[in-house]
Amino acid sequence: MNPFQIFTVTYTVISIIIGIDILLDNRDPSSTVAWFMVLFILPIVGIFLYLYIGRNHRKKKTFIRKRSEDYVILNKLLKEQFPFINYEGIFKRGFKDIRGKIIPLLLNNAGSPVTVNNNVKVLQNGEATFTEILNAIENAEEHIHAEYFIIKDSDIGRKFQQALIKKAEEGLEVRLIYDSVGSIRLRNSFIKPLKDAGVQIGCFLPVALPFFGARLNYRNHRKILVVDGKIGFTGGINIGDEYLGRDKKMGFWRDTHLKIQGEAVYVLQGIFLADWNFVSNETIDGFEYFPPQGYCGEKIIQIASSGPDSHWASIHQAYFSAFSAAEERIYITTPYLVPDDGILLALKTAALRGVDVRILLPIKPDHKTVFWASKSHFKELLESGVRIYQYAKGFIHGKVFIVDDNFVSIGTANLDIRSFKLNFEVNAFVYDKETNHSVVQDFLEDLQVSREVTLDEYINRPIIQKIKESTARVFSPIL
Repeated sequence: MNPFQIFTVTYTVISIIIGIDILLDNRDPSSTVAWFMVLFILPIVGIFLYLYIGRNHRKKKTFIRKRSEDYVILNKLLKEQFPFINYEGIFKRGFKDIRGKIIPLLLNNAGSPVTVNNNVKVLQNGEATFTEILNAIENAEEHIHAEYFIIKDSDIGRKFQQALIKKAEEGLEVRLIYDSVGSIRLRNSFIKPLKDAGVQIGCFLPVALPFFGARLNYRNHRKILVVDGKIGFTGGINIGDEYLGRDKKMGFWRDTHLKIQGEAVYVLQGIFLADWNFVSNETIDGFEYFPPQGYCGEKIIQIASSGPDSHWASIHQAYFSAFSAAEERIYITTPYLVPDDGILLALKTAALRGVDVRILLPIKPDHKTVFWASKSHFKELLESGVRIYQYAKGFIHGKVFIVDDNFVSIGTANLDIRSFKLNFEVNAFVYDKETNHSVVQDFLEDLQVSREVTLDEYINRPIIQKIKESTARVFSPIL
């Protein structure tokens, strides 16, 4: 055979093998079809794309090891914390509303304990969040555990760095995890001073040519800060100046974060320590990391994590269950709207039942493909009665889910397939009317600077937008 024939035969054999691998992986049909289209439209490039980012590594040894070790660590830690947590009082209440559905779900699918002795402060935007974070670090006495998807060498990044260095030099235990892809621009000139001061650094799933494909697509999207085991932070805000509105392209950055004090911090601590074990092979336990809290408040909180190492898609299932159980309202703030069929059906069904369903999205994109894929879902949602708004004051990045009057979820998981299946995420589920009403008011204020999308307007959009949306939607399952 001549070289061209050899190439043709080789390419055909590889394509058949990849096609069989896609079919045998039992993905959802939309993902399967999307990958076959990639292979068809981009014959050679498609093969490399699949090998690098398309293969399902949820079953690979890396994640199996992480999952099994997480369970051992978390089960041990949570068992040690049982004396501190009043489970009996929780279940005696016999919740008949949405709490009675979500609480047992997260107990079973995420092993997420219900914590009752908590206070929570909702932090709006970067300035308030960074003020609280830097203040908590400054007042730390024992240890600081930080984990972020994105850390940028920026003004706030340097303040964060110097705050950690100062505490490490004072003799505190300081540990920092950053994601290797989210923080890909973070240079050694930023990291070395931290290490020199005694800060322990962990890089989550580092990627390097030529073997990055097995890890590139699975990222740690969590934002966690735990100080002395008593104060915890999580939400949508990474470490970067854009969260202070200093990005000229995006402008004002609207986001939401949480400061938690109380027993829920134990679970954030447990998630961090499990991730630390994964990046460093160091097991850390001991009651000094889980100190008695004293009385903090009476807010009921569950902290749930999910990721490609999880047996169940716990946060995804919690969103679906909450939307399905809603009786009065569903208010959603998310930068990305790329739901699977189940979430889409739950939202449309809720609206058709008469539930007040409103979704707040950005009016300008930070990721254009996801932006257009999000808009491709507008028509069917609008037709069912869902009201859609686009934030016009700047860019909105918060992940806030409000259902009825006693359920709020704030965390790192967006309403998209990547958060459901590929990213390591963490959310705080707060079952509290006061918090709910406060976040509802914030949501309604955001609507005042937003533009509502009408069905007529959407139907009559330019043909070029229709093409962009349809194309992006086809490939959204593999984004």
